Amino acid sequence: MTTGTVRIDRVADGVWIIAPENAPSVLDDAAGIDVTVLEVLGGHLSWSVFAEHTVPVAVIDDVDSAQNWVWAVFGEEVALAVAEGETGSEVTVEPARPRVAVGARRLAFAHWAARWWPTSTVDAIPALDAGLVNREIATLVEDCDLLVDGDDALAPEGPTLADRPGRADDYALAAGAATATRPGTLVLTRGITGSDWRRYPPGLVDCSERAVSWEVVRTSGNTAVRVSIVAAPDVSEPVPDHVRPRALIGTASGAVDVALRLSGDVWFGESAAPPGAEAGVSVDVYLPGFGVNGVADVGGSDARERVRALARLRLRRAAEPTPDDGPDAPLLAEIDAAASDSDF
Repeated sequence: MTTGTVRIDRVADGVWIIAPENAPSVLDDAAGIDVTVLEVLGGHLSWSVFAEHTVPVAVIDDVDSAQNWVWAVFGEEVALAVAEGETGSEVTVEPARPRVAVGARRLAFAHWAARWWPTSTVDAIPALDAGLVNREIATLVEDCDLLVDGDDALAPEGPTLADRPGRADDYALAAGAATATRPGTLVLTRGITGSDWRRYPPGLVDCSERAVSWEVVRTSGNTAVRVSIVAAPDVSEPVPDHVRPRALIGTASGAVDVALRLSGDVWFGESAAPPGAEAGVSVDVYLPGFGVNGVADVGGSDARERVRALARLRLRRAAEPTPDDGPDAPLLAEIDAAASDSDF
């Protein structure tokens, strides 16, 4: 639903926030991967894709520019309270333009899906057709021309995925590549883990928590570390150098930065092991110069698992004969993905 109660506060000179309880905003120190943000005239709207309610948080830095969409998305009572400077007040949301309110939520989710959809061969979560996502964003931008601004007023340009991803049983897990040891090689330790999606753009790495495998081996008196990472389903050579991921392999005593090469469906790298690797290592998959570094991973693997659960739920709903048409109705790309996958 797009109704509820919000609190209106002036948080700085000329900056206002309209927020339901415990909802994320662009003023937070760090955002989780569940947060979707829409740039609008005079401010920003934000939602958590995990939230059951669909009322956004609005952070406004230009009240005059924002008034039209505040009225449309939150309703007359909220718009009047902001205009009259009623800081600290709690007001009921009754959108004056429900279609705009619903469209804004769907547009924000479509932008979010383009960045954070957890495509995984390992976990059998199909990719969304980028062309369908982009076309729906373009349609929603037109529906929301009352409020969108900046980059979010433009439909993204991106390739349509020409090939459907394979099923999970069509691929070898990364662990398969890591455990194929040569004769005379002693495996000291090995492990399987996931990666921080914020550290690289979508479409490079499988989003499973089982997509990254590593092993520390001893051969001819030398200790080495090998890492294998399941690639995203549509990755193929040639991959430009500037979008090739790397792996930072660390221990309590040191770290090595390993270049990765694409071998079939797996990114693979090998290096002399850092000190202390015999006790196990950590693997940080990243693209140089992209995303966050040193910023806390809000929610970590638990948040990523919630995103996967959300994707599966939305795909099941998308496969229903008559999907709902509310603010969380499936995107056309989700309907297409569900129709192409026998699990949904």
